[in-house]
Amino acid sequence: MASSVSSSSLLLSPPPAASKTLKPQLFLPLRALTLRNHSSAGFSSSQARRLPAVVRATVAIEKEMPENERPETFLRAAEPSGAGSSVRARFEKMIREVQDEVCAALEAADGGAKFKEDVWSRPGGGGGISRVLQDGAVWEKAGVNVSVVYGVMPPEAYRAAKGEPGEDNGDTKPGPVPFFAAGISSVLHPKNPFAPTLHFNYRYFETDAPKDTPGAPRQWWFGGGTDLTPAYIFEDDVKHFHTVQKKACDKFDPGFYPRFKKWCDDYFFIKHRGERRGLGGIFFDDLNDCDQEMLLGFSTECAKSVVPAYIPIIQRRKDTPFNEQHKAWQQLRRGRYVEFNLVYDRGTTFGLKTGGRIESILVSLPLTARWEYDHQPEVGSEEWKLLDACINPKEWI
Repeated sequence: MASSVSSSSLLLSPPPAASKTLKPQLFLPLRALTLRNHSSAGFSSSQARRLPAVVRATVAIEKEMPENERPETFLRAAEPSGAGSSVRARFEKMIREVQDEVCAALEAADGGAKFKEDVWSRPGGGGGISRVLQDGAVWEKAGVNVSVVYGVMPPEAYRAAKGEPGEDNGDTKPGPVPFFAAGISSVLHPKNPFAPTLHFNYRYFETDAPKDTPGAPRQWWFGGGTDLTPAYIFEDDVKHFHTVQKKACDKFDPGFYPRFKKWCDDYFFIKHRGERRGLGGIFFDDLNDCDQEMLLGFSTECAKSVVPAYIPIIQRRKDTPFNEQHKAWQQLRRGRYVEFNLVYDRGTTFGLKTGGRIESILVSLPLTARWEYDHQPEVGSEEWKLLDACINPKEWI
């Protein structure tokens, strides 16, 4: 809710008045607010890389407060809600519906295990719902998180995030830029080595600056994606998954699927291994080059496609017999998953370096993984076929 928000000089509530006693604040990356292991509700990992060190090093976020019940909305009281209301309200409604739908489908597939839920809020507005299912019959570990975040950032952080040059117009002193970010993020690790891991994340970001704020115009964008990471290739499964992604894209623009499929293949690349983490899907970021309502509908369609894209594969594979060799290979591929998240995911590494909420940052990691010295699968084996597909991305449909 990652791979969505990353590093920036963002204060999630206005600083207290000078007459008040300053209380210590917990320093967190925004990305720690959702599960996203690649980007989360707001800034993307590519944006994080563009932020100057002085901006990245001063992230200040209020510590979350536990809540006993889920509120009807995490939006501030002054904001409208309902079907005909703002994009913010409709996006929050969508991600919470998708969280419920996905969790219900995962519990049904498992046949017994239930999600543990944590609800939290922040005094400055916003909050989130974290759900984790562990050690079930089907799921080794499954996390589905949503978050809604309000904050304030200096204009230089905005310009850095957008890759824009700084502006210096002499006497003008630009003020802080309020922002809003919301997202859903999930990573699902099944026990059976023939059942693939899934990651998805969808997020929305707005600046709420006055129109005359120098150097930081009002802006919005969408980001997200869904990708599949199996240990063994079943072509029917992979084709089904990519077909659902393509159908969701084609409803809005026939150019979306090839564009976002390549983006996904390029993003989830483990450089030191020379291979992709998995078999791809779709991935997009900083998307605001189309009508806002259209992109809201597109993000909604993609998020609503998670269950039909994934659950039929789980139903086919969750009870497939396997042996110790199959399990060992799955654990080796889980090791690749860990390597990407901890080495290349800039939001994760930033969170670890800045004292973020560790449970949120690492919830995407599997319970178990494996590393063997110089492991090489036999050429032509099923394990080799998976590795070859990760090294040489394919067009599945």
